[in-house]
Amino acid sequence: MDKRIIKFAKQLVNYSCEVKKDENVLISTTGSSPIPLVKEIIKEVYKVGGNPHVDMQEPSIIRELQLNCNDKQLELMCDYELYKMKGMDAYIGIRAYDNFSELSDVPIDKKIKYESGIRKVLEERMANSKWVGIRYPNNSMAQLASMSLEEFENFYFNVCNFDYTKMSKAMDNIVELMNKTDKVKIIGDNTSLEFSIKNIPVVKGDGKQNIPDGEITTAPVVDSVNGHIQYNVPSNYQGYTYEKVYFEFKDGKIIKAESNNTENLNKILDTDDGSRFIGEFAIGVNPYITRPTSDILFDEKITGSFHFTPGMHCPDTPNGNNSKTHWDLVCVQTEKYGGGEIYFDDVIIRKNGLFVFDELKCLNPENLK
Repeated sequence: MDKRIIKFAKQLVNYSCEVKKDENVLISTTGSSPIPLVKEIIKEVYKVGGNPHVDMQEPSIIRELQLNCNDKQLELMCDYELYKMKGMDAYIGIRAYDNFSELSDVPIDKKIKYESGIRKVLEERMANSKWVGIRYPNNSMAQLASMSLEEFENFYFNVCNFDYTKMSKAMDNIVELMNKTDKVKIIGDNTSLEFSIKNIPVVKGDGKQNIPDGEITTAPVVDSVNGHIQYNVPSNYQGYTYEKVYFEFKDGKIIKAESNNTENLNKILDTDDGSRFIGEFAIGVNPYITRPTSDILFDEKITGSFHFTPGMHCPDTPNGNNSKTHWDLVCVQTEKYGGGEIYFDDVIIRKNGLFVFDELKCLNPENLK
């Protein structure tokens, strides 16, 4: 067995979920490639005295279900998924699609209905148990990231077996500063945004709920966002890769949206009233993620990036925006990707992806590795 997999299983069980004796753990996996990791997680849960439970799903079966799903069926499916969480103390979700485009031919309205139902289940899981969501390296992920499988596995385990305790401590200063901040201004390539984060909670992503991790999360005051943004990271969402996504805002609402598929983009934003408002603003700081991989869970943590998320607020950073959508769209501001600045109350805190505010320099890549 690859020692990196064993180390990762230990981190998931003991650090991320802190599984204790007699606790029940649901290990949920989509795709077959994570089986080696699932086995090691089971061993580790038993080792600490817990009780592992496993739920495995196949993406091609999910596609068949989505193609003709109806509201009544989805309601029952959600009830069934929620029932599986009864009595669970922790949840480890592993996603590993053998083909990231498996769902690309499912009609967009069916995808929205299905994803809306599943999001309800995920929110329930997040609210009522310890949880962590991860990916697993396979040929599909490697191809999406334009890497060989070996190269991608090395990248993956460097990122996932990172010392998150060190990162967690380094994040304390920016959490303190953001808690005192009112106005945020972001300037970049075809980007000029202003919004308030006053009195919105700030949370550090330090490996407790996602791995890889490395983000500091809050949300804008819902109606405070004005300006425009050009995202520069492609985003695979519901089986389709969106590129060059551009938004214009007025009093919090997205009033103009364009991309390589503007029609579908606007259908997503029209899912409900909250889909055209922002539910999350977060700053990425993972030093081992330096370029896009076409997987949101990784790309939202790129060092020197930020993401600005249309749709539902995060449970720990509520801003009152309720929606069935939550789409972490990413913009990288390192020099290679066009640069840019972030200001807190008119004071520059990051320039071209590097923190220039003295108390935050501990979050620059050379200080986190």
